[in-house]
Amino acid sequence: MNNHHRHIHITAMVLGLGLTLSPWLTAQASSAESIGAQIAAKGIGSVPACATCHGMKGQGNPQASFPRLAGMGADYLAEQLTDYAAGTRNNPIMTPFAKQLTAAQIHDVAEYYAHLPTAKVSALPTATTAQEKMAKNLLVHGDWSRTIPSCFACHGPNGVGVKPGFPALVGQSASYTEEQLNAWQQDHRPAGAGGLMAAVAKRLKPDEITAIASYLAKIPVQ
Repeated sequence: MNNHHRHIHITAMVLGLGLTLSPWLTAQASSAESIGAQIAAKGIGSVPACATCHGMKGQGNPQASFPRLAGMGADYLAEQLTDYAAGTRNNPIMTPFAKQLTAAQIHDVAEYYAHLPTAKVSALPTATTAQEKMAKNLLVHGDWSRTIPSCFACHGPNGVGVKPGFPALVGQSASYTEEQLNAWQQDHRPAGAGGLMAAVAKRLKPDEITAIASYLAKIPVQ
């Protein structure tokens, strides 16, 4: 067999292998999503259904400060669950549940929520009060005199998130967002990629954190 024929033969084998593996890979992905859906809707072992707190569609529960999970990046969600399990991000509700999940189950439930509809924002509401104007300016433009970048520069247009690592800011309750910014200020939550979130949060004033959280919660999400 000359080199030309050998190349054709190898190419055919590779293509054939790809065609053979394709249904298997699809089945594996579907299986993982199915397990994730089961954990979300029914729980697993002594871990209750995620939907109990986060809603049947992962939309969250603003009244109870349970965050929206739908449409978040799978890597981001898996990282949060892993942090809960490791104790580097502490929460009295989430920590004991995350500790009971295997790495595979964390992956599967993260993939499930990542494939739910992503938050969509048509336009930012008009800022009318001084607090809202301050919040909108920080979200859209930041304050480079204090090395505070625009929140939307990382988290996407109007804060809809950028997968895989930057979560949506919209679609969350004001109390949840404020809690997270305060947690970064107080080193109660991992600092994020390059330590960026902790650094930015520590440069924000308390009234700015409250204003940002309140304004974000008023942005209508589809």
